[in-house]
Amino acid sequence: MSNVGFRIFTRLPRPDQALVESFRGVPTPNIADNMNRFFCVDTAIKPMNSCQMLGTAFTVRSSTADNLLFHKALDMAEPGDVIVIEVRGDTINAVTGEIMMRYAKKRGVAGFLIDGLVRDSGAVKELDFAVFCRGANPMGPYKDGPGEINVPVNCGGVIVNPGDIIVGDEDGVVVVPPGDAAGILKKAKAMFEKERNIFKAIEAGSYDRSWVDKLLKEKKVEYIESTFTEYNRGIV
Repeated sequence: MSNVGFRIFTRLPRPDQALVESFRGVPTPNIADNMNRFFCVDTAIKPMNSCQMLGTAFTVRSSTADNLLFHKALDMAEPGDVIVIEVRGDTINAVTGEIMMRYAKKRGVAGFLIDGLVRDSGAVKELDFAVFCRGANPMGPYKDGPGEINVPVNCGGVIVNPGDIIVGDEDGVVVVPPGDAAGILKKAKAMFEKERNIFKAIEAGSYDRSWVDKLLKEKKVEYIESTFTEYNRGIV
């Protein structure tokens, strides 16, 4: 009988590394816009330094205030993996610190995405290693379990499946399903190029804004030739 809640799945369905790498430098807003503005991790989960995040999700579901399964994930993850930790948004106990981050970096792990806290935040700022989390607290974790590795987890309100593509920058984190990744990437890059052309048009003074009035007309906006105060006093 399976020990549900205390299991380690040893196999991870990783997407092609070239596909993952193709997302490097693509802004997260462009990616999110082409997923109908879903799959964006809660804004409370922020970068702890200036490092951008890109990699394959290696997931861990952990009990709050505990990092035993997180430690096991450090030894199992492969270069290019982002270790994604679900601790139910716990903001009491940190679940990792500088030692684990340095060890992960040495092994080629691409970063940590944690729905919880870290500590040693000053050191994190100096490390060339991507860490996104809810904040910092000196109170450390225990090592009792239970937990699971390589199962779907909830991170910042987004379900992250093992093998999903994780992209993080200064705006936040988006989670890309591998089966849709190629199409999303194509659209996101096209949007990025379109925006570059808009920037050029703005500088040239030729940016067409007629779409705003057109859309308002279609939605039947009402124009009132009065101030709000006059209108409410019946002065029209």
